[in-house]
Amino acid sequence: MASGRDDDLDWLYGRDNPRASEPEPTRMLPPVPPQAGQARPSPPPQQFPPPPVVRPQPAPPPQPAPYGSGGTGGPGGPAGPGGPPGPGGPGGRPKSPKKKHPVRRFFTWVAIILAALLVWLIAVPVYAWIRIDRVDAAPSGDRPANQPGTTFLLVGSDSREGLSKAEQKKLGTGSTEGLRTDTIMILSIPPGGKPALISVPRDSYVPIPGHGTNKINAAYALGGPELLVQTVEQNTGLRIDAYTEIGFGGFVNVIDALGGIEMCLPKAIKDKDSHLDLPKGCQNLDGKNALGYVRMRKADPLGDLGRVKRQREMLAAIAKDAASPVTVINPVRYFRLMTSGFDAITIGEDTSFLEVVKMGNAMRKVSSGQGLTLTVPVSNPGAYTPVGSAVIWDEQEAKSMFEDIARGDTSNLKKYAQ
Repeated sequence: MASGRDDDLDWLYGRDNPRASEPEPTRMLPPVPPQAGQARPSPPPQQFPPPPVVRPQPAPPPQPAPYGSGGTGGPGGPAGPGGPPGPGGPGGRPKSPKKKHPVRRFFTWVAIILAALLVWLIAVPVYAWIRIDRVDAAPSGDRPANQPGTTFLLVGSDSREGLSKAEQKKLGTGSTEGLRTDTIMILSIPPGGKPALISVPRDSYVPIPGHGTNKINAAYALGGPELLVQTVEQNTGLRIDAYTEIGFGGFVNVIDALGGIEMCLPKAIKDKDSHLDLPKGCQNLDGKNALGYVRMRKADPLGDLGRVKRQREMLAAIAKDAASPVTVINPVRYFRLMTSGFDAITIGEDTSFLEVVKMGNAMRKVSSGQGLTLTVPVSNPGAYTPVGSAVIWDEQEAKSMFEDIARGDTSNLKKYAQ
């Protein structure tokens, strides 16, 4: 019974089966599709390695704040042992102001100075231009047709206007009544090529419209600037586009505004009539001596021809000094020159500011050797005439020269240069 019971138990528990000692493999059940409306089961959470353990570091001991820094801590209050809190606030530092770069600051000042200089250079001539005197110099009747380039008539009159008796005596101008032209020049500016400055001797014996034949400077006394322009146009065939005149007093003021003019005298000059007593050599002439130098005639062996040569030299020297950088950068000298210069001259009614600037630029070229200086060709410098000793032009040479200028061509004028 006992054995039979054991056998039954062996059978029941599978003891007689050799594979009964092996564990039964795990069986996987097929996935059951979720029913409608039933959420899918969440996937099992993934296992990650545990984060590293970060051990807290001990905090550094508090440092005492420097004096005036405004830091916190330390015995003695919130400002610390160093003193009261600084401007930066608790625990802060003072903020330093931003500084401009030195190069940028330099160029800023340069720009401001250049802008101010430009305004000054423009404003002063405009102010002086408003004060200028004008005269009607355009003749009526038949005139030469318009010609290429621009032709100026430059006149130095013997006007004593504005001069006291004492000044007339000091300058040696005399007190002759009436007006005559002490200097007559034609400035031709062609469309291309060199400008030409032509002296017309004041004693030139020419026909004066409506007054017979006389010395050319008498035209001004007989009919003013208008008759003088008409006389020049009819005897030269040139169309005068602009007129400029300066008197004795104005001439002296311009020279003095420049601080004098340096001239080189080939020999000493002593002339009682011109109040001159000058040594030989290069020297600075003030307004009084400069006026006497350009007016002197009796002490010059060439007479009127020598006189016109000195006048061209003086005019060129004035233009050179007026256009020098020293004049431009010196505000006092620049202002005096502009105001005295425009106050000294009288221009034609139709002469524009741009024409005056153009004239000044042409004179600068003449003074620097980039232009021509010449005199109307003369056949007899001391001819006897009903009005006294006079200058007779060489008709053929003068005609040829003026025809070249009328065409706007100055390339052939070198042969007349003097």
